[in-house]
Amino acid sequence: MQISTLQKEAINLLKELIGTQSFSKEEDKTANLLETWFNNHNIPYERYLNNVWATSKYFDEAKPTLLLNSHHDTVRPNSAYTRDPFEATIADGKLFGLGSNDAGGCLVSLLATFTYYYASEDLNYNLIFAGTGEEEINGKYGVACLLPKMPKIDVAIVGEPTLMNLAIAEKGLIVFDAKVKGTPSHAAHPNNNNAIYKSAETLNWFRDFKFKKISQALGEVKLTVTQIKAGSQHNVVPGHVDLVIDVRVTDAYSNAEVNEILKKEAPVDELKARSLRLNSSSIPKDHDLVKAGIALGMETYGSPTLSDQAMLNCPSLKLGPGDSTRSHSADEFIYVKEIEEGIEKYIKLLERALKN
Repeated sequence: MQISTLQKEAINLLKELIGTQSFSKEEDKTANLLETWFNNHNIPYERYLNNVWATSKYFDEAKPTLLLNSHHDTVRPNSAYTRDPFEATIADGKLFGLGSNDAGGCLVSLLATFTYYYASEDLNYNLIFAGTGEEEINGKYGVACLLPKMPKIDVAIVGEPTLMNLAIAEKGLIVFDAKVKGTPSHAAHPNNNNAIYKSAETLNWFRDFKFKKISQALGEVKLTVTQIKAGSQHNVVPGHVDLVIDVRVTDAYSNAEVNEILKKEAPVDELKARSLRLNSSSIPKDHDLVKAGIALGMETYGSPTLSDQAMLNCPSLKLGPGDSTRSHSADEFIYVKEIEEGIEKYIKLLERALKN
């Protein structure tokens, strides 16, 4: 197909996606739209729950496989919207609407790219496209549940807004629940084991603690206390203080290593990770995809934000049209030109990286 035709169809699909509510776990109707795309282009596909995927026509098990993945779920619109979040409108070159930037533009651009290469016989890699749900909640029924059903993935491009620069590493995430214990008592009586006072020292420890290893791409592991809760009434000293700690893990550590370090070092009475499954991710800078992107003028960087890369167990690259700073914002938008250029750049990237 002509690239210009795919660009127009991709933008029209994005308008339909914007107009179709697809909050996380409620993506069934946008999954239907992806099915319609494949039917219109005579591409066989499969669906599991609200995830839709397809393989390139000349799939060869002897070749490595490249996954093109992005999500079609959205967050709920915030109260600051001045436009109808479900009305796709174009003004001043901007396509407005919920999910336009995160990650609708990436989704339709990768889908158009997959469609462009679907029937190519001369690729060094097999291609799989997967439009998945539950990314915004790191859910179990998005790309994570799809991986066992697809052929083995050797490398992936995850579509998220990066201004079409190459995010060659991404921080993982661990959320910890911690407890600082003390002695409960009446506020009128002496108490040398006040959990709230003890927690002040604990907060200072978390603020000042540094992990020793520093990632070349992602810098330091970032540890932040984000929630604190204690007490029920003014005249009772509580028996404990509950803390929540958000830890953004670099590729210098595994989540399991960070868990063990904090369990050993942190001055708390209880510390429990909610999950260790959202690991950091990266791709070697000398990988063909990265080298191809650099040759096209794309810059490399390390991303502090989490995506479906955390669910993958292979090298992965985060790349897509749009700007991450617009994600989850009021009156979300993506430039139409960004989608058009995104499709062109994806196609050129694969041309360089995956052909002889």
